Amino acid sequence: MKLTDIRDNPGATKGRMRVGRGIGSGKGKTGGRGVKGQKSRSGVAIKGFEGGQMPIHRRLPKRGFWNPFRRDLNEVNVGRVQAAVDAGKLDVASPVTLEVLIAAGVVSKARDGVKLLGQGELTSKLIFEVAGASKSAIAAIEKVGGSVKILSAAAPAEA
Repeated sequence: MKLTDIRDNPGATKGRMRVGRGIGSGKGKTGGRGVKGQKSRSGVAIKGFEGGQMPIHRRLPKRGFWNPFRRDLNEVNVGRVQAAVDAGKLDVASPVTLEVLIAAGVVSKARDGVKLLGQGELTSKLIFEVAGASKSAIAAIEKVGGSVKILSAAAPAEA
């Protein structure tokens, strides 16, 4: 076999339709654009245009606010962390960080950090280095002798 012998399977590729080449082609005269009017011409961009009437996207009021500095955090309950410790996936001696939680399979994706929530029960003394923690989570961690270090909030990466 040579490189010159390589071909696509029959019917794998299809030639493009040449429009406006006579009525015998099946796409002649209007070229599949219907008939008459601005939309049948080339170079028309009238998305949202309503024939001179105020378009609906301008008639309706705008609401809300998009915060460009918002952080997308992974939410993890302390009970889920304890389950990972019990399964032997987390080391009690080392600090619990985002990277450690990803390696243990507690968190699947490294977003902008981890926020600890207080649901569940914690029995292991752990040191956490996270982006945020609820009051109930901090209380649960300090109750068993652990500590929480809140990392400074860095601006999220441009998407």
